[in-house]
Amino acid sequence: MMSKISICFFGDREVRAVWDDDNSKWWFSVLDIVGVLRDEDDYKKNRNYWKYLKARLKKSGSQLGSVTTQFRFAAPDGKLRLANVLDNDGVIELAKSFPATKASRFIEWFVCSDDTIDNKSKSKAYALFDSSLLDSIEVGTVKGLQQIHSYLFGGLYDFAGKIRTLNIAKGYFQFALAQFLTESLKTVESMPEGSFEEIIDKYVTMNIAHPFMEGNGRSMRIWLDLILKKNLKLCIDWSKVGKKEYLGAMEKSVSDRRPIKALLRPALTDKINDREMFMKGVDYSYYYEQDVDVIE
Repeated sequence: MMSKISICFFGDREVRAVWDDDNSKWWFSVLDIVGVLRDEDDYKKNRNYWKYLKARLKKSGSQLGSVTTQFRFAAPDGKLRLANVLDNDGVIELAKSFPATKASRFIEWFVCSDDTIDNKSKSKAYALFDSSLLDSIEVGTVKGLQQIHSYLFGGLYDFAGKIRTLNIAKGYFQFALAQFLTESLKTVESMPEGSFEEIIDKYVTMNIAHPFMEGNGRSMRIWLDLILKKNLKLCIDWSKVGKKEYLGAMEKSVSDRRPIKALLRPALTDKINDREMFMKGVDYSYYYEQDVDVIE
């Protein structure tokens, strides 16, 4: 059984992946991998190149030339079409068939990423959808945010779920001072949640508080969606929120919340119980964190 279509990222390029429940592994779209390795966005060109490469590999005796595993992915025209997929080992073998200068960075990213704290945490975030914990989290409270953070980073950070006692800053911006953080969080918790405007105000204020030493953004975006689901029966389709635009709007939100509200409002969706929507949200949320140097 195949399930849980997801999106991985290499630079700014998407690599579609699907989770195989029976074999407990990911399968990756061959055409997406080819597009990354060729630095090519044109779907037809990548498809034609794969046909050529597959024939060449088959002629040389490579097992990749006889790929038969397929899964339905959405093509550029929106239609679901069967597409070749490869598992982790197959992706690495495919990359090795490209010039080293094009493939080495991709292989390094692909092989090493699963061992990072981010990716271990991301795997836990994926599992949250099927966890009973999701239904037991206190919505809109500091405790609820701690529950999320503790789940995502438990066993990875010794401060998982714990409110920080040290001051932190990003760039020239100083988050809430530790000595005043308890009172700041009480203020955030008491903020109303009756409308989209009020909920985003609460989210931004919590971001300014930044209660944890690390992992604030990833935890707070799940926290935000839970508040939206409870009060408005909506959540955010994060795939419609660009990384650069989001980070820029969050940086401005310290003094002006209009940009982040204008960015998130069109991305609202009523697919609050949709598995793929949740999984895409996790992918984009963690993507925002890659090489972040501004307030998020």
